[in-house]
Amino acid sequence: MKLTGVELRRISLPLVSPFRTSFGTETTRDALLVRVVSTEAEGWGECVAMSGPLYSSEYVDGAIDVLRRFFVPAVASVERLSAVGVGPALAKFHGHRMAKAALETAVLDAELRAEGRPLARELGAVHDRVPCGVSVGIMDSIGELLDAVGAYLDEGYLRIKLKIQPGWDVEPVAAVRERFGDVLLQVDANTAYSVSDARHLARLDPFDLLLIEQPLDEEDVLGHAELARLIKTPVCLDESITSARSAAAAISLGACSIINVKPGRVGGYLEARRIHDVCVAHGIPVWCGGMLETGLGRAANVALAALPGFTLPGDTSASSRYYQTDITTPFTLENGHLPVPTAPGVGVDPLPDQLAAVTTTTEWLPL
Repeated sequence: MKLTGVELRRISLPLVSPFRTSFGTETTRDALLVRVVSTEAEGWGECVAMSGPLYSSEYVDGAIDVLRRFFVPAVASVERLSAVGVGPALAKFHGHRMAKAALETAVLDAELRAEGRPLARELGAVHDRVPCGVSVGIMDSIGELLDAVGAYLDEGYLRIKLKIQPGWDVEPVAAVRERFGDVLLQVDANTAYSVSDARHLARLDPFDLLLIEQPLDEEDVLGHAELARLIKTPVCLDESITSARSAAAAISLGACSIINVKPGRVGGYLEARRIHDVCVAHGIPVWCGGMLETGLGRAANVALAALPGFTLPGDTSASSRYYQTDITTPFTLENGHLPVPTAPGVGVDPLPDQLAAVTTTTEWLPL
């Protein structure tokens, strides 16, 4: 396959409701879509970087710049390009995994479309639908939180994840557990605590949580290992896991007993599959996290979540959780599950009118 051009398309999608975490509050999804056109087909990828470097060092403007100046020219120079060749072509460039993931996904989508193969089958999926959880942001009051959780459970979500931070942790968890009984429940700290908070975090142990996600700084893997010895709630790593190698190291150190796999964070779906394989080999459950993806990214995440090691419900929520109108045919919850796309590539296409309505800029890079 030979690329003939790449489009960088920036879109802005208002969220149904503000999504608040310890990193800040999102009201709009400012996203970058990458479309590659080849001699055989075209494909789409979604960059999950935020507008500013808050969740990670990456941000949308930076992703556009590094793609335009470095990544697209490097990949375009590969004479017989395939998705597995994108990683080696970009290996000399440090970091920028989210931008790399978007470009690799677009190439993978084009390759699979040309060959008539769905992404789920390519990755090794064993399920035709995946169980869904929902992530609930930090609220202004316990009452507002309980109303939100109740509404999500009424919609059929099988697992609730609560965002927590100092001052908003034990009380909301206790309230949700008391109101909704034995619902599958976990918490996500987004690096908001330190090892010195271990005694406080141990107050969450009686609530029988599935896990506490990324309680400490992403670079503090040893701190997570220490914390895991001091609390009973299973520790799950998110931001700390950037590759299969880092996953193997964290497991060996005892820093986690569960891992959240976010393809954009680790450089793409091929590396995400490698992390899955490492975890399966070590008996570590994995689940698929979310980054407010549009239907394009959601379709690929659902395909990944259908692999055998994904034994916990992920953040692959229905489109309506985030958007009134998505840029693809919306994903709709069916008895707490989402169907795995079966069409070639990621399995969905942008809807032209919806895509045009939310597009803010486009840039065509001829090759």
